[in-house]
Amino acid sequence: MDENKKNTDESWKDVVEKEKEALKKEGKFVPPQATFSFFISTFSLQASIALGLMPSPVTNKLEEDHAQAKFLIDTLGVLEEKTKGNLNAEEAGLLENVLYELRLQYVSKTKEEIK
Repeated sequence: MDENKKNTDESWKDVVEKEKEALKKEGKFVPPQATFSFFISTFSLQASIALGLMPSPVTNKLEEDHAQAKFLIDTLGVLEEKTKGNLNAEEAGLLENVLYELRLQYVSKTKEEIK
């Protein structure tokens, strides 16, 4: 990594940490740390909402959008394929389990449409 890039990365980390501390002092929401597991969980949550498994945070109603759910599940599948061998056991297991559960729910929700 060249020196400019390294300095930028370190500066970024310092700025973010100072912003988090300021938010804490003001009693405001501090975003969670960005991790691969959090990223996967976010996609999983969005897919669950699109499958109608939980209410939309916007309308507070169950709404189904199978095309959106399929897109999100397929995107997680691409992530699984492209990250194979680069994840730790916990991350790989989370992704595998999330995909299994979402695919199972998708098939269950859409089997009537297929007939």
